[in-house]
Amino acid sequence: MNYDTFVDQVARRVRTDPERAVVLVHATLATLAERLTGGEVLDLATQLPAPLRLALRPGPGTEAAEQFGAAEFVARVARRAELDEPAARDVVRVVFGTVHEAVSGGEFDGLVTRLPRDYRDLVEPALAPGTAAGRRA
Repeated sequence: MNYDTFVDQVARRVRTDPERAVVLVHATLATLAERLTGGEVLDLATQLPAPLRLALRPGPGTEAAEQFGAAEFVARVARRAELDEPAARDVVRVVFGTVHEAVSGGEFDGLVTRLPRDYRDLVEPALAPGTAAGRRA
């Protein structure tokens, strides 16, 4: 999937304009990069369009994943994207669903297995066939 398609999918699914969708995608991916190890981030980044790799770029000294749960993940996205938490939760689900469509199934499955069980509500919609496109934020 190319960059424009990725952003357009997110924009359509959350019913916003593409410029706002870019902010939402970057907020979600930057938070995901904090939750994964540097190697996991690089594995995922290689399968995403080049402009999205910037949001996933691990910083110096970020080889270790931060340990935080789904509620903190959503709170961080909400702060970054200036959203309330219910809206941020919906955005995270949509972005995960779009990531699932953009990367190989094995890469996404590997990502999901590295997250704690409390993330299930955020990632399961992406795993069910046909639900990512039907989710609305």
